[in-house]
Amino acid sequence: MTDEITRMLSAAPERPAVPPAKSRLRASIAIALLLVYVAVVLVMTMSPTPLDRGYESSIDKVLGVLHRNGVPEWFGYSKLEFTANIAMFVPLGFLVGLALPQRIAWLGLLLLPAFSGVIEMTQSLMLAERFATIEDVIANSAGGWIGLLIAFSIRAMVHARDQKVIARAEWELRHRRW
Repeated sequence: MTDEITRMLSAAPERPAVPPAKSRLRASIAIALLLVYVAVVLVMTMSPTPLDRGYESSIDKVLGVLHRNGVPEWFGYSKLEFTANIAMFVPLGFLVGLALPQRIAWLGLLLLPAFSGVIEMTQSLMLAERFATIEDVIANSAGGWIGLLIAFSIRAMVHARDQKVIARAEWELRHRRW
């Protein structure tokens, strides 16, 4: 009987397969989307004329609706633009957080403000009708960091889930009834 149990245990797999630390599919999709989104951001930020030109009345209408629905009057055009800059960089930060390998993902904390700074410097030096502000760099960086935080949180939750799945599979393997 002991020989039979020994033979069965030696034939059983030692450990369930551990999910890869870096999913190639996740990284590939994130990189592809990141490239597309960077192109969109560059088109928006490097256009020779400001994007809001010709839409002043529409922006005033949006602000009017917001104010009638409880948004304080101090939330005017400059706050709306600041918020829009934050919102524009959240997806960028999220995609950077998914695309970078976990061991160097912290680089996103530096890359996002650097990218924003390059955009603002280029606007200042090369686009006569655009103007660069430190507020834009701050808003863009904040949005990018929010996106990074979301990506890091999701990656941590997936890792925790994977660890539970592995632990459960190992437990079932050790306690399998023969």
